Amino acid sequence: MPYFVYKISEKPIRQLEKLEQHDIFKEASNRAKQLRSEQAEDAQFSIKVIFAESELHAEDLLNQIREAVPNPQDD
Repeated sequence: MPYFVYKISEKPIRQLEKLEQHDIFKEASNRAKQLRSEQAEDAQFSIKVIFAESELHAEDLLNQIREAVPNPQDD
């Protein structure tokens, strides 16, 4: 399964833009780090790497709302 690099904008609505696709995690991770370092500090988007079966699956995973995991130390 490939690794996808996405640009995610939240405003005015959530938008996903596939930037690249890589077969090796290290390549995708390094490219995402490079893109993050090049973006302006006030950029209104984030760069994410996602492992998925297809572009459609990647976008489905990126759009899922994830519950926060409780920290046992907070009890």
